Amino acid sequence: MSRVLAIDLGGTNLRAGLAEAGRISLDCLPEILARAPAPSSLSAFIDVVAPLAARDDVAAVGIAIPGLVSATRCRWVPNLPWLDGIDLQSLFPAKPVFAGNDAQFSLVAEAAAGAARSASNAILLAIGTGIGSALLADGRVVRGDGGAAVSFGWACADLEAAGYERHGWLERQASGTALDQAARSIGLSDGKALADAARDGAPQALRAITAAAEALATALSGAVALTGSRRVVVAGGVSASMDVLGPALVKRLHLLLPPHLRDTVVTSGSFGESAALCGAALAARNHPAWDDRK
Repeated sequence: MSRVLAIDLGGTNLRAGLAEAGRISLDCLPEILARAPAPSSLSAFIDVVAPLAARDDVAAVGIAIPGLVSATRCRWVPNLPWLDGIDLQSLFPAKPVFAGNDAQFSLVAEAAAGAARSASNAILLAIGTGIGSALLADGRVVRGDGGAAVSFGWACADLEAAGYERHGWLERQASGTALDQAARSIGLSDGKALADAARDGAPQALRAITAAAEALATALSGAVALTGSRRVVVAGGVSASMDVLGPALVKRLHLLLPPHLRDTVVTSGSFGESAALCGAALAARNHPAWDDRK
């Protein structure tokens, strides 16, 4: 049986796996073929991936990218600038290539067999070093003009905020990087230590966590109200801290929403670090949430 090569190319690491996309589930993940630090150049990327894509049993290639992708062309990849302007299909001309933002592909997986499985409309926030995002509307991931519907980290809820070149307002309030900075400001090592201290009831840690949660909820309320999405899936490293971040987030989110949306559920993703990889495999098999033929 022909299979698909799924690639999750992150700003820090690369993972590649072989999958029978029709069988992707929480109990049936891609078989990992390669795991390596993120390539530092286009040639290094090709060296890793080309032999895998050339396998006889690979029928298609799905690639998740941490940036802006239009069809198979990378438009803006801040952490991997050597990808900017590259058409991924041209790198592997013998196989059809399906490319997408990693948060969008993560939502494909969560919609197919994870935390958004029963939802036709959902929002996914991938909160790690920055904040990625994706929207499921009527069962299909919205890509936006040129693939640009991926930028919720740039949402703003401060009338006095100054713009920044590389990081959005919400990322500066509630990303993993922001939680690391908040931790260091009160003498802790990182965001994980901040969450641990909040679990123990440390007042300064609780205030810092609450501030991040309320900033996130304030921005998120507009997205929920605009789209009518009653399910919000949180992925990425910060999802491990949802037990302390979640209560303040949900409380303020429900306060700011209209009555018909105050049952909105905020939950952690089901696929963990495998979400983008599984979504890439599903997209390469034209899953209905991504199908390019529509």
